[in-house]
Order: sequence, then C-alpha cells, then structure tokens
Amino acid sequence: MPLPMSPLDSMFLLGESREHPMHVGGVEIFQPPEGADTHDIRAMLDRALAESTGTIAPKLAKRARRSLSSFGQWSWETVDELDLEHHIRHDALPAPGTEAELMALCSRLHESLLDRSRPLWEMHLIEGLSDGRFAVYTKIHHAVADGVTAMKMLRNALSENSEERDMPAPWEQAHARPPRAQSSGGFSLSNLAGATLRTARDTAGDVAGLVPALAGTITRAFRDKGGPLALSAPKTPFNVPITGARQFAAQSWPLERLRLVAKLSDSTINDVVLAMSSGALRSYLEDHDALPAEPLVAMVPVSLQNQRQAATGNNIGVLMCNLGTHQPDAADRLDTIRTSMCEGKEALESMSATQILAMSAVGAAPVGASMLFGHNSRLRPPFNLIISNVPGPSSPLYWNGARLDAIYPLSIPVDGQALNITCTSNDDIISFGVTGCRSAVPDLKSIPARLGHELRVLEESLGI
Repeated sequence: MPLPMSPLDSMFLLGESREHPMHVGGVEIFQPPEGADTHDIRAMLDRALAESTGTIAPKLAKRARRSLSSFGQWSWETVDELDLEHHIRHDALPAPGTEAELMALCSRLHESLLDRSRPLWEMHLIEGLSDGRFAVYTKIHHAVADGVTAMKMLRNALSENSEERDMPAPWEQAHARPPRAQSSGGFSLSNLAGATLRTARDTAGDVAGLVPALAGTITRAFRDKGGPLALSAPKTPFNVPITGARQFAAQSWPLERLRLVAKLSDSTINDVVLAMSSGALRSYLEDHDALPAEPLVAMVPVSLQNQRQAATGNNIGVLMCNLGTHQPDAADRLDTIRTSMCEGKEALESMSATQILAMSAVGAAPVGASMLFGHNSRLRPPFNLIISNVPGPSSPLYWNGARLDAIYPLSIPVDGQALNITCTSNDDIISFGVTGCRSAVPDLKSIPARLGHELRVLEESLGI
C-alpha cells in the first residue's frame, strides 16, 4: 500500500524542474586496502551487483507516485524488482586524474535530474584518480532524505573494522542491529490511557503555544536577533534566478584546527564554520564589487532527530544567523556569529519540537514559494544562502578494507539562493562542499581557498 508523503517532502518534488534539480549528493573518496587497486574495487562492486540478494535498503526501494486514489497527492510505493544496473554506474577520469577533475565531473553529474519512474537515487564508482584512490559519487532526492539521514545511511553501509570482508553492497539492507531495551513500564490499559492523555495534552499545549511562539519569533526578527526568521537580509548576487548548470568545489582541513579556534574563542565548531564562510563570502563579494553595507544572513539547518522521530523524510528546523560580513575584522565577525547563534538557540529552547518546525516553516516559506512560483527579485531575500554542518563519523570507516578518506557534500541551490555551503566531518578532518549555479556564481572555485584563508586569519587573531 502506498505510504503518504509529508508536505515538506512533497514540496521538493513539486518545486523540481530541469533548471532546479532537488537532490543532494556526496563525493566519498576511498583508499584501497593494501595490495589492492581500483580495478579490484570495481570487481567487488560488479560482483555485488551480480549477486545482489534483493535486500535493498528500504529508503532506496521506494519510488514517488501520484494517483487518483491519493487525490493527486504524492506518496511512496515500494518497488518489488529494482533495476540496479540503472542505479549503479561506472565513470573514469581523464589522465592525470586530479581532484579538480573529479569535482568537475561531479558538477556535471549533479546537474541531471533523477528518473522519477524509479527510486530516486544513483551511485557512481569513479576511477582514475592519479594517487590510486577511487571515488563514489552518490545522489539522492531531498524528498527521500536530508543530510543527517543520508549520513546515517552511509555509516550503516560501512564498518569500523578494517579487516572485515564480504560486506553487503552499499545499497543493500544494513545488518540488523539488536533491538533497544524496552522501558520497564510494560503494557497495560492504564499505561495506554496515560500515554494517550499525555499525547493529547502535549498536542493541545503545542497548538496553544503557536501564537506566542510566532509573536516572539517576529519580535526577535524585527530586533535583528537570532531565531527562525530574519527580515534584514540584503540583496546580493546570490539572490537571483538560477539555471540548471552547476559548479562544485571542495576542500578539507584538520578538524583539530577548528576545534582549537572554537575553544580559545569560547564558541562552537559550527560557529567557526560560519565564521570561515563569512570571511570567504565577504572576500568574494568585495572582489566582485558587490559587498552590501548590511550583513549577510545565513539559514542554518538544525537537526531535530533527538526531538522528533519519523520513519521517512526530513527532520530539520532552521535558525537565521547574522554573518557579520559588514565587519572587516575576523574576530568581530566570529563574535557576531556566536551571539546570533546563541540568541537563536535560546529561542528554540523555549519551544516544543512542533513549534520549532512551525516557526522554521515561517522562516523558510519564501524559499518554498520561490521553488513553486519563481523568484521575485523586487522583494528582499529571506536570507542570503544556506550553510549546513552535518556531523560525520568520528572514527575511520571502511568498505571491505577500503578506507573512507573524505566526504564532500553537494547540496541544492534554488531560485533566489544560488549558493550553498555544506560541510561534514570524517574521522579527524572536516570537508566543505560549495555548490552553486554556474552563471550566478562564476568564480565559485575560488571560495574554498578563501575559506582556508579565513581559518588562518582566525588562528592568527587568537595567537595560534
């Protein structure tokens, strides 16, 4: 039986067009195990493809459907027989096979739409890197998974044991995990009645609290304080209609460098990520004679996985962060960001998960409108870009002995939001992926170097 799709996940399908693909992606770079090379890895994947048992991961076995029986609404339908040869593909880089050529290839792969008649994902094995490593580019529709969910799927496909072999293919169902211990209360009619009353009471409280939550959110926005809504984002070259052509660039740094900056500045690693992005954006806009007098505002997704669990789809709220790009000093920009994020977190702490989602929807609604109806250049943008930080694995991971060296995330530019910066950590490094519309952000390849420069400036300001 088809499973109804949430309104948010449906929006990603309704807003998609040739000029506006709505999938997220990732480039994973692996080091083959000792004594093996990329040809051995390809042979393992080909063998896994030929011997696949049909135990496909549930999210990868569903396709989106609309029908009269669902009154034209989107729903999920499980596919009984998956054509894996369509979803699993091979690519190779031209010699000498640099990372720059890898990113150029992934830019092109990221432009094309996923086939809606099939489950909405692809996986590309990319050979030809000159240092002997290989890459896997994966893309999955945003209606299927958000960045946190995609990261969990990647973790489930890999192992912390470098000696483990005969692992399932990445697209297969992960090994079953032992069930969690149940709470000691047991089942009884009184327990069921109590749970029902608590649910009704909490829901009523959530609804009653929406009006004051909205009033507080709007008040904070008018005062330029951090929260789920912003009203002061300036117009920039990033806030324009976009085309379907994509450009992607990426770079990694030791996570310890960001951790030390965060410690000495009494901020978080995410604050440092935002400060690096702020300095890079200020430098970029200055070089293009387009730096506004008002500070840029970033929409920062916040995972709600601990507050709200769902079987499918997205579990995210948002905060709007003042990036302080009007300030020439890097330390001042970091201080502005830390203050803005602290204000936003304090605002969210006063709300329930339902209220957070509702206020986040208010802040992100103009983007949804742009996706569905096109960008209105006469209006002030709700924010200038999205900056995401998706936590990755904290220890080395392997697939059949091949070590995961780096994860570079690719995201979604949309009409009015032509640039996206997403980063994720892996073991002891943090990787930034910068995705943008090729025409709206012509010098996108320079942004990773600007990020690195800003990290050095922050370190110097703290005497590191």
